[in-house]
Amino acid sequence: MTLSDSLLIRPVTAGDDLARLTALIHCAYAPHALRGLRYWGTHQSMEDTAKRFASGTGLVMLDGEDYVGTVTLRPPQPESSVPLYRDPSVWSLCQFCITPDAKGQGYGKQLHAYAQDYARRAGALVMALDTAQPATALIAMYESWGYRVVGECDWRPLTNYTSVLMARDLGAADGCMGNTG
Repeated sequence: MTLSDSLLIRPVTAGDDLARLTALIHCAYAPHALRGLRYWGTHQSMEDTAKRFASGTGLVMLDGEDYVGTVTLRPPQPESSVPLYRDPSVWSLCQFCITPDAKGQGYGKQLHAYAQDYARRAGALVMALDTAQPATALIAMYESWGYRVVGECDWRPLTNYTSVLMARDLGAADGCMGNTG
């Protein structure tokens, strides 16, 4: 998908630079680490980045040659410990981030809208995600995009916090889909 002359969202390819993508993820998650939240993205290895992309459809957002964002879109996960993620109508997001230099420019909304549309076209009825319960600004952002808190999950010892589960209906296009600025 081309968003402007220099902005592009596309699936991850074998030619993508996992070192640069892992560094982007570390930078994007660094403010959470400073707050003491041990998101996987704060410390994951390049191998972890590759595995997370391979767990679904990895997407990258580029501005020219520069990576500015990433997300992994996962289809239903029959083996998940989280019942919501096992539901055949539910797709989920993980490893969603925008580089700090690109924050506040609407890139996150654009990447999210692209991921939602991708999942909807693949048959998803619901989009879900989880994030740290103490990450109130992230929770508020997701709520402004139509998500609601639907439960909790706990990934400890991989993390050091309880996560909230959030979900939103994908049944119809909404303001987030049409508003990419």
